Amino acid sequence: QVQLVESGGGLVQAGGSLRLSCAASGRTFSNSTMGWFRQAPGKERGFVAAITWSGGSTRYADSVKGRFTISRDNAKNTVYLQMNSLKPEDTAVYYCAVDRMGYRLGSNPGNFGSWGQGTQVTVSS
Repeated sequence: QVQLVESGGGLVQAGGSLRLSCAASGRTFSNSTMGWFRQAPGKERGFVAAITWSGGSTRYADSVKGRFTISRDNAKNTVYLQMNSLKPEDTAVYYCAVDRMGYRLGSNPGNFGSWGQGTQVTVSS
C-alpha cells in the first residue's frame, strides 16, 4: 500500500516560518511529481506548489511565490515545503500528493493520485 506521511505543521505567529516534510513510498516517489495542496475550512482544496521528479522544475501558486520553497530528496523519498513570512491566510491543512507523471507540474488536484492525511498549519495574527 502506498503511503504519504506529512509532518511539521503547527502553530506559528504571522511572519514566522515552518518546514513541512512528506515521506513517501519509494516506488511511488520514483519518477513522480510531488505537490503540496492546502484546504481551509469551508474552502476547496487548492494548489500550493509542485516539483518534478528531477527537481529541476518547480511551480508555485501566486499567493505563495517568494515565500514558500518546495524541494525534494529522492534518496530519502521525501519532499519538503519551506514556508517563510507566513500569513494568517496560510492557515489550512496541508497535504502532499503524488502525480506519477514525473515531468508534469500539475496544479489540478485531479492529476494527483495519492494523498497524505494532511498536517495542520495555523498562523496567528
